[in-house]
Amino acid sequence: MTIGIVVQDISSPFFDETLRGVDDGLKGTGYASVIVSGHWNAEEEADRIRLLLARKVDGIILLSGRIDDETVLAFSGQRPIVSTGRAIKTRSALGFKMDNEHGAYLAVHHLIELGHRHIAFISGPANNTDADDRLAGYRRALREANIPVDEQLIVDGNYHEASGMLAMNRLFDSGRQFTAVFAANDLSAYGARLALYRKGVRVPDDISLVGFDDLPGSSYTTPPLTTIRQPLYDIGRIATQALLRVINGEEARGEVPPLELIVRETTRRLR
Repeated sequence: MTIGIVVQDISSPFFDETLRGVDDGLKGTGYASVIVSGHWNAEEEADRIRLLLARKVDGIILLSGRIDDETVLAFSGQRPIVSTGRAIKTRSALGFKMDNEHGAYLAVHHLIELGHRHIAFISGPANNTDADDRLAGYRRALREANIPVDEQLIVDGNYHEASGMLAMNRLFDSGRQFTAVFAANDLSAYGARLALYRKGVRVPDDISLVGFDDLPGSSYTTPPLTTIRQPLYDIGRIATQALLRVINGEEARGEVPPLELIVRETTRRLR
């Protein structure tokens, strides 16, 4: 009567909100959860899954991660697995993958509609599927608007606040002109916002800023952050319900709400 949960960063509010959905999904079921962290490392994730299997958990929820689909499917031969961030479906494995490319497209398209043409992008970590998809969405929005992609306006980040701050500083140091920034996640946007504040740059008067995730704190930044909402709580709850169905011998199924643009106060029309 235990469910193993593999997260990547226990301290991240992204996973905290998803775990809240998992916890609510388990209420009244008699199941308890065992939470371990993979730290965005494929070998560590696999080791943690083996640990959970050795503890005889009834099923595993894998929240994002670096291990490949083939490894997930192999583990699902021992216990049912439901994973986020991947598109798989077998009798014992189910994946929920959000359309990150489309979400990023919505963010950049919003900025373009406001008149912005020089839009910088703070990326996510290298070799991360979600981050790659968000970069692809950024490029598609510019391409469809006939705006050339300035590669010098694309700077590396790693989804953490410090990387957003450092990336923003690199953008200023590059000397390139830009009027808006799309950050690959909200935490990076928080760091970018701090860098802008320290340079005396006003948001959104001087620079518009958009994030991705809609973390609980994004409604309370100064000013409140325009972002792409991921239904993090729903993902956790629905993934848990899907796993319990598989454990009970039922069909693996479930559908999460789509991503949506949440316009707040960090974007404005370019004059």
